[in-house]
Amino acid sequence: MDICKLFCTFAAFFGFMHAKTNVHIKNRRASFDYEILDRYTAGIQLYGTEIKSIRESKASLADTYCIFQSGELWVKQMNIAEYRFGSYANHEVRRDRKLLLTRKELRKLERQTKESGKTIIPLSLFINERGLAKLEIALCQGKHDYDKRRSIQERDAKRDMDRLRLK
Repeated sequence: MDICKLFCTFAAFFGFMHAKTNVHIKNRRASFDYEILDRYTAGIQLYGTEIKSIRESKASLADTYCIFQSGELWVKQMNIAEYRFGSYANHEVRRDRKLLLTRKELRKLERQTKESGKTIIPLSLFINERGLAKLEIALCQGKHDYDKRRSIQERDAKRDMDRLRLK
């Protein structure tokens, strides 16, 4: 057995290597409050203590939104709890974080958000297979109250149909 394979099995056995994490934080109100028109996956600029908190699932997407400032896309009001082993270098809990998209995607999103009633909302925060934090964002249009009532009726009807199938 070669030395590299031996080291990898040893490191994996004792937990030294980076294990895959199943972090998937969702914004459950987004699909209820907004009609989702288009989805994008964006990278996010984070400090070291922020990614460690996300790996522990200590983040929330409630009341978050995205805004353009000088041609760059920023996520506002995203709550990432302080890292419990962080020292004086710990991050701010609700700071603005820059999203990383291609220039083409940024121009397309900026053009579409200038239309009335459209906004960019984060849907989910996850860690990809390479260990990088990604934010799924969506171009959305707000729903009216009657649209929300229709969504509730459709969800209840689907639940009733599923119950009848199980019997």
